[in-house]
Amino acid sequence: MAAEYALQMVNIEKYFGRVCALRNVNIAIGSNEIVGLIGDNGAGKSTMVKVLTGVHRPTSGDMYIAGRKVDPRRYSVKRAHEYGIETVYQDKSLGEKQVLWRNFFIGRQVTLPFGFINVKKEKEIAQEIMLNTIGFRGRGITVDSKVSKLSGGERQGVAIGRAMHFEAELIVLDEPTVALSLKEVRKVLDFVHQIKVGGKACIYISHTITDVYEVADRFIVMDRGEIVGDIRKEDTSLQELDQYLLSYSHGLRDRAE
Repeated sequence: MAAEYALQMVNIEKYFGRVCALRNVNIAIGSNEIVGLIGDNGAGKSTMVKVLTGVHRPTSGDMYIAGRKVDPRRYSVKRAHEYGIETVYQDKSLGEKQVLWRNFFIGRQVTLPFGFINVKKEKEIAQEIMLNTIGFRGRGITVDSKVSKLSGGERQGVAIGRAMHFEAELIVLDEPTVALSLKEVRKVLDFVHQIKVGGKACIYISHTITDVYEVADRFIVMDRGEIVGDIRKEDTSLQELDQYLLSYSHGLRDRAE
């Protein structure tokens, strides 16, 4: 498998007892590509992401991350991080009461020779991430500011910047703009654009099709556990993509068959 892909899923299936949650899932995501993962509730998006991030073990199929084949027997959430998979959830990725620089290094501290945390170095790196990786220049916000002082969009920016800094092969954004104001949504979308500028790959999951259409290079459509569409942005308009999704949510595809 070529390392030009950040992720490849080959014939992935997932059963919960007799219930098939994923069927014959085949996905290849380029190392510098943003893919919108879309579909109605119950389409299988969450299950697919849980397999990808090590929460669920696939029943069958193969997975490759940056060209390396994953051993499903040993794959876990911790191992996913080691492979370079980072997930950013809506408002759940940061420690509310911790200052920003500590949030950047939770579980991955920079230490001195005797094991003490190198606070000076961590602050310097956090400052670099804020200014140059995500272009974070909010007034009155420093590396010593607590997360609770940040807006929703700013929090997502910090989480995305952290994922980019730790050399993620693939960043999964799961509904990153839920419950945000239009102004805050704009901030998050700008941060997502920085993922591609930084040469990273991204899976962007959202029910807001306008947001997905803006940031994604390609759209993978799921319905009842299967991939039913793989559409490049240049081959569809926002209106056409929206109608395509509606045809599944309203059952029109079933009637057509």
